[in-house]
Amino acid sequence: MSVPSRRVSVDLGARSYEIAIGEGLLADPTLLQSWLRGREVCLVSNETLAPQFFPRIEALLPADARVTHFTMGDGERFKSFETLTALLDTLLAERHSRATTLIAIGGGVVGDLTGFAAAIYQRGVAFIQVPTTLLAQVDSSIGGKTAVNHPRGKNMIGAFHQPEGVLIDTACLKTLPERELQAGLAEVIKYGAMHDADFFAWLEAHMSALLARDGDALGEAIARSCQAKAEVVAADEREGGARALLNLGHTFGHAMETHTGYGPWLHGEAVGAGMVLAADLSARLGLLPWADAARIKALVAAAGLPVLGPEGMGPEAYLELMALDKKVIDGRLRLVLLSALGTGVVRDDVPLAALRETLERGPTLCQSPS
Repeated sequence: MSVPSRRVSVDLGARSYEIAIGEGLLADPTLLQSWLRGREVCLVSNETLAPQFFPRIEALLPADARVTHFTMGDGERFKSFETLTALLDTLLAERHSRATTLIAIGGGVVGDLTGFAAAIYQRGVAFIQVPTTLLAQVDSSIGGKTAVNHPRGKNMIGAFHQPEGVLIDTACLKTLPERELQAGLAEVIKYGAMHDADFFAWLEAHMSALLARDGDALGEAIARSCQAKAEVVAADEREGGARALLNLGHTFGHAMETHTGYGPWLHGEAVGAGMVLAADLSARLGLLPWADAARIKALVAAAGLPVLGPEGMGPEAYLELMALDKKVIDGRLRLVLLSALGTGVVRDDVPLAALRETLERGPTLCQSPS
């Protein structure tokens, strides 16, 4: 029986829960069973992962559990109302009660959609996150943000609904496609850039080990990322203030994903390129030294992530889509920028001329114009 090597608590009073991190946790039934609300369970995953994980998860459940399976398509375009309705139809057809527990097994798409279904089914049921991608392990599985996409914007329809627990088995990363690993590293870099300069420097020194899937390095990066997010979420659960800083790179990135139709670009790839834009704009406004902006661009590139947005996406396309972002309040675009490496800041007074200059920079992003 495996014992979690690390635990991180998300302190939210009555809605508090634990993140368990370790290799081999999916061989231990103790954690999962302790988080179940009752004996009704619905396992949710995508068509790629379901054949591998449904038998493993079901083997961890109590012998008398009544288990339903729901398999969705694989990819961002399936984070939709159509898939959500199909999941709700399954829960109703199988007569799941308010004592049911949904278990999301997969990446951010599966976790976001499952969490939203749990938030609205019979006005709220329990769910557990079992993230299998690096991006989901360090970001989307934590904090209770759930949603589906809309053709006019990413994550525009959703709810805050905290899980009963998050089970991170780092062994899942051994078979993760390289592109998915790189996409997850974008969110890891984000925590260093906006929350912890020492962690950013650690990432600069250990990026090669992370890409080589060194177990110790990955465990450290996941634990520090989860701790950073847990601290921010505990201080601001519903994004009334500090939690908005977790969106570094996301306003630009969501525009990229919407522009390309939710699929060609992975979320982490868009966030990586978005962070480079945010770093350039921060330096252009005199908030961040150009040398630190260049470090951010270099680390994003070292992770194997794009540093430029989609080919052919011009400033007007960015501005039109960013105007629909959830962070627009009273018609004012709020951007997460950096006042120093490791310190994020939300600004709603960015001059349009400066924003356009950044969006027009191309390959010279994060290079001092002087």
